[in-house]
Amino acid sequence: MNLFAEIRGLVIVALDELVAEGVLPGGLAFDAVTVEPPRDAAHGDMATNAAMVLAKPAGKKPRDIAEALAVKLVADERVALASVAGPGFINIDLAPEVWGDLVSTVLASEGYGQGAPGQGQKVNVEYVSANPTGPLHVGHTRGAVFGDALASLLEYAGHEVTREYYINDGGAQVDVLARSAYERYREALGHAPEIEEGLYPGDYLVPVGEALAAEVGEKWLDQPEAVWLAEVRDFAIEKMMEMIRADLAALGVEIDVFFSEKSLYGTGLIEAAIESLRGKGLIYKGVLEPPKGKVPEDWEPREQTLFKSTAHGDDVDRPIMKSDGAWTYFAPDIAYHYDKISRGYDQLIDVFGADHGGYVKRMKAAVAALSDGRVPLDIKLTQLVKLYKNGEPFKMSKRAGNFVTLRDVVEAVGKDVTRFHMLTRKNDAPLDFDFDKVLEQSRENPVFYVQYASARIHSVLRKAADLGVAPATRPRVEDEAELAVAKKLAEWPRLVEIAARGHEPHRIAFYLYDLASAFHALWNKGNDAATLRFIQEGDRDATAAKILLPTAVSVVISAGLGILGVTPAEEMR
Repeated sequence: MNLFAEIRGLVIVALDELVAEGVLPGGLAFDAVTVEPPRDAAHGDMATNAAMVLAKPAGKKPRDIAEALAVKLVADERVALASVAGPGFINIDLAPEVWGDLVSTVLASEGYGQGAPGQGQKVNVEYVSANPTGPLHVGHTRGAVFGDALASLLEYAGHEVTREYYINDGGAQVDVLARSAYERYREALGHAPEIEEGLYPGDYLVPVGEALAAEVGEKWLDQPEAVWLAEVRDFAIEKMMEMIRADLAALGVEIDVFFSEKSLYGTGLIEAAIESLRGKGLIYKGVLEPPKGKVPEDWEPREQTLFKSTAHGDDVDRPIMKSDGAWTYFAPDIAYHYDKISRGYDQLIDVFGADHGGYVKRMKAAVAALSDGRVPLDIKLTQLVKLYKNGEPFKMSKRAGNFVTLRDVVEAVGKDVTRFHMLTRKNDAPLDFDFDKVLEQSRENPVFYVQYASARIHSVLRKAADLGVAPATRPRVEDEAELAVAKKLAEWPRLVEIAARGHEPHRIAFYLYDLASAFHALWNKGNDAATLRFIQEGDRDATAAKILLPTAVSVVISAGLGILGVTPAEEMR
């Protein structure tokens, strides 16, 4: 049940009747007609812009349309009042019984607000995709939480989702990893490691070196790099990916597909992707103008093989092969997305760090060209996370070298707090993470406030069960504070649709805070007015009816927290 969709349907029916009666001309498009919560709750339960958006195409004054439409709407038993406001908006007040029906619907639905499985698109969400050269850091944490919550949100909305991690194991950085691991291998055999500038200094490679020494003994000691580089590289990557998988598991993130960049080389996949573009006339030989500002590493002042990405919205064409015949770093990325498209996805989503902002246009151009515009690519950038403790910038983790790891954060505050707080800002806005404030028990801490609502509801339901009170069949939703909670519950299906459509899981966290606020307001009002308490001492029937509203709130909070990957609290500790 989506109450806003139902009332919008009522508006459309009423508009059709006005067309049939000749009040409105035929052929009008109703796509822009909306029914939304009013900005000011005092203006009603819902508002529609129908008269405003139809006035020009209908050749009529907005208020004239609004007044005729209001008469139609109020004839429906669900509508108590339809009043024209301002230049032609219609504010709608629903009948009191609608809100009781809404609570009953929440409790009767198997998945209130959930999209029907199979009705959506097949979507690939790629996130984290950190270089396999060390443990995940706090920046990766935000991308991991955002990507995972987005995937869950899309699944909840009815889409078929694949969670994917692209392993960057084909570039020069994994050779650096191999050389770093080799020094730890030497250390394990009793030699002082030579951690030169440019190598990875973190202690996390110590156990890798020890494991390597235990496996091969002194086989590669004092041997030239050409002898051991390839095998040490594969060994170190495997160990790093084991570490990364464990980090993700600590955060509650499970990946469906780990795709290796190295698998693109020597298999014809890069060549096939480039040939696809060549067949569309998008590959040519040319010399690029030197870019303004910092010169990127793939620019050469000589003829290169270029992808005509400007044909699909990019600022400049991009090199895909250097003058010496080697692929640029962009070529395997094109091939990787070509592979995704070939797997039949209807939509691709990439979650990148903020430092990849310059990569957005070229990657979107590549996907548009490869799919002939059929498969959209949405690239979401996650901004930086600033860590604080006691209000001061915070650094830790000697193990990692010079950054704070994902595991550090999770061990400090827990998985649930980490995940929720990472979604309290939109992905492209900077995020402050204060280790003290995220554990603070106050209304200013959204994690606590939502979990406190969940715990309060569970305490009510436990007490009702101890009294032997079973839920009634019909709720009591009468007071303004009770109605405010029910009205917030009505927004859930609409909110899910909006958040899924915009790829904005932070909206779920915001909504949960608002719902918790409405619930706590009702709870606090019940401290002063005994008739509003959920447990009505000595009145089992009233209690049975009263507990239905908090039960419905619990259903929605649990669903929302499930999308965020957070376990609902049953009691506060």
